[in-house]
Amino acid sequence: MDRWILERERELTRLAAAAREAAAGAGSVALVFGEAGIGKSSLVKAMPERLPGQARMLVGQCDDLATRRPLGPFRDLVGSVGADLARAVMEGGDRHRVYEALHAELAGTPHPAVLVVEDVHWADEGSLDALRFLVRRMEGLPALLVLTYRDDELSREHPLRHLLGQVSRTSRVHRLPLARLSLDAVRALSAARRLDAAQVYEVTSGNPFFVAEIVAAGGTGGVPPTVVDAVMARLRGLDPATVDALEQLAVVPSAVERPLVDALFKGGVAVLAAAEQRGLLTVVPERVAFRHELIRRAVLDSLPAARRIDLNRCVLAALVARPGSDAARIVHHADQAGDQDAIARYGPDAAKDAACAGAHREAAAQLRLVLRQRHRYGPADLADLLERYAVESYTIADSAAAVTAQREAVALRRALGDTLGLGADLRWLSRIHWWAGDADQAQDAAREAVAVLEHAGDDRLLALAVSNTAQLRMLSDRYTEAVEHGERAIALARKADDAAILSHALNNVGTARWRGGDPGGRRQLEESLEVALAAGEVEHACRSYANLIWTLLDNLRYDEADLFLPPAMDLADRAEHLGFLNYLHVELAVRRLAAADWEDAEKHAEYGMHDFVPARCPALTVLARVRIRCGRPGAAELLAEAREIAVRTRELQRTGPVAAALAEAAWLRGDLAAVTAAAGPVHAQADRLPGVPYRAELGYWLTRAGHTVRLDDSEHPYALQARGLWHEAATRWLEAGCPYEHAVALAESPDPADKLTALATLDALGAEPRARLLRTELRGIGVRHIPRGPLAATRENPAGLTRRQLQVMRLLADGLTNAEIAARLVVSVRTVDNHVRAVLDKLDAPTRRHAVARAARLGLLAEGEGTLPEAEGPLPLSET
Repeated sequence: MDRWILERERELTRLAAAAREAAAGAGSVALVFGEAGIGKSSLVKAMPERLPGQARMLVGQCDDLATRRPLGPFRDLVGSVGADLARAVMEGGDRHRVYEALHAELAGTPHPAVLVVEDVHWADEGSLDALRFLVRRMEGLPALLVLTYRDDELSREHPLRHLLGQVSRTSRVHRLPLARLSLDAVRALSAARRLDAAQVYEVTSGNPFFVAEIVAAGGTGGVPPTVVDAVMARLRGLDPATVDALEQLAVVPSAVERPLVDALFKGGVAVLAAAEQRGLLTVVPERVAFRHELIRRAVLDSLPAARRIDLNRCVLAALVARPGSDAARIVHHADQAGDQDAIARYGPDAAKDAACAGAHREAAAQLRLVLRQRHRYGPADLADLLERYAVESYTIADSAAAVTAQREAVALRRALGDTLGLGADLRWLSRIHWWAGDADQAQDAAREAVAVLEHAGDDRLLALAVSNTAQLRMLSDRYTEAVEHGERAIALARKADDAAILSHALNNVGTARWRGGDPGGRRQLEESLEVALAAGEVEHACRSYANLIWTLLDNLRYDEADLFLPPAMDLADRAEHLGFLNYLHVELAVRRLAAADWEDAEKHAEYGMHDFVPARCPALTVLARVRIRCGRPGAAELLAEAREIAVRTRELQRTGPVAAALAEAAWLRGDLAAVTAAAGPVHAQADRLPGVPYRAELGYWLTRAGHTVRLDDSEHPYALQARGLWHEAATRWLEAGCPYEHAVALAESPDPADKLTALATLDALGAEPRARLLRTELRGIGVRHIPRGPLAATRENPAGLTRRQLQVMRLLADGLTNAEIAARLVVSVRTVDNHVRAVLDKLDAPTRRHAVARAARLGLLAEGEGTLPEAEGPLPLSET
């Protein structure tokens, strides 16, 4: 092993084991992280000798460019991968082609493929999207994906956070934080130069790069106080031409390909020989790179600003003179050199390349640079650039920037008298305002868009503007107006023969009719989906799926929603439409909340915890309701943010669930005034509308707070409970598959036996606040033998059982069969079979009886639990 790779045996062993597992078909992701200089790259360089003999190792590097190279780390693979992937990443315009080529490359022989992406904290958005695609598929690939990054450079808003969150939700992930070297390791490295190891350790704190550089510097005049000093010490004695060459290379924040080296240095790589011998550079026939990124930074930081500008001008001139140079690199060096003409000339193309590659953050960054030179463009060109910047900002959820840019574009179109451009931009402005959660501004822009396009002679643009108005009316529960505008948009879309707009309009009309109480609207919504799928309009198909599923969930038709969720999520996943994929995960979270699968509900809700307001609001609400029902802290803060978002949207689909959650929380803590304050105003709004599911729930909470409300005569179970029909409500909740709501309805029975049954379910679900209230009720009516609640030791869960597995374990201890457990938890028997197997596995128990005994010893069972009746013969396999 390289003498600098000390104290990394554990990490290398784990990576080697992961590669062997990948060769057998069990792919995984490895995260290698730590501070700058901790040895991530050195670890990667040491990997090949540990990998299985047939392994292919592919290494791509992310660069510290001001605006990143689209698909930069994958472009580094060209020459080491097949022609399909090489062409896909170099052409870059079809990102789905890139994804499929990456997948095929990793699936190809020989096995395993080990793909390393270094310094992924510098990755462009297109590369992050490609990695998200791979992460979701690694378990089925004979490959290992290794991502290295600096964890101390990740702010809360850093783009890498989303990818890391996704990795954390996979079942096969290896986390390898790299620690600093110990004093013993520093002593071993310092011994050859007879340095004072304690002094080296004190100065470096064991950072491997710092140690290596100080040891390499020799320490003849004492230990250099900084790494820059250490690097500069190694430059002393080099001839001026070599130092000049190193300084020239230092302004290029990536490996420098051979043609660029030859363009920068008349003698080619020969001038770099001395620097290579000193260990400062790595030189191969294809490229030249600094041995450590921190060496490059140290050289760069030592340069005066004037020198850096001049060196960047040299790189810029060389890149511009070479046909096919990457526009992003040209703009980076133009920016560093202060060449505004070059930024204005090449920036729009760099932004276009980035957008085509799916690197929307980089596209927005390029356009920000370009727009600093807005005086160089005419009004029409400037309006185009502003539109592009608004769209890119909208795509990356920078709503403030999107609104500002689109407003400027609208003003320019208005001044130019460009009627069609103005109408199209106003429609976009409306959409961007809605995305930002500003309902009033969205409505204003929508109205003007239709007015401008009404007689402009473009049926397609008018259809889109009218359909946009229909969508806003539908979202704000103005169903009659939504249908009126939507039907006009349908006619215009058919006339223009535009399937995308037709699907959009059918969606709005169908959703408005269905949510307004007309079941026939569902057929139009399904037609919207069919039109979009037939035309390959993924965004419109995803939106149709989303509205179908949401309306089914609102109407408690969970079994039907379950039929639509998998194909919807698969479509959004395959198309990498992350906005809709996250939204569909939130819908699945709502579904799992209804099934009282708290852990799964939280897992899927986390996908919505981003800046996309339509997903974030319900995600916050689901997370809050889990905490409310389980008695965990933090619900109030989540609901405060959700309410703020909901109020701004002015949409009952947002305000209704938030109000219901606030009312439930208030009722559980006995604050009836807060129940009224939360539910009253929103119920008054819902009560004026037809077919609104929130009216029943909010009305129920108001009756629980002692108010008399106009009773909803529907068969919604909350409406039944409000009318005192607890038995009918409990039956409907049971049929819908909602165990928590079923138990709450059953608890309203005057019969103590029903209340005790409800208590058993609430305990099994971990619904402590409601169970605590029910115990108080039972004591109040004189019931003497009330089961104790779960012990604190149970909640600590030393066996590592999930919440659902813990519920199943408790019911096993009560002697219930799998079928009885399924009936109690309102899930399928197959689901219980799987949970029982998982419980037996985690408790290392051969039978149910052994599992109960071990759970009792671990303190997982309440007092009195822990015995199973003797079986009258062998149990079926799922019961063993």
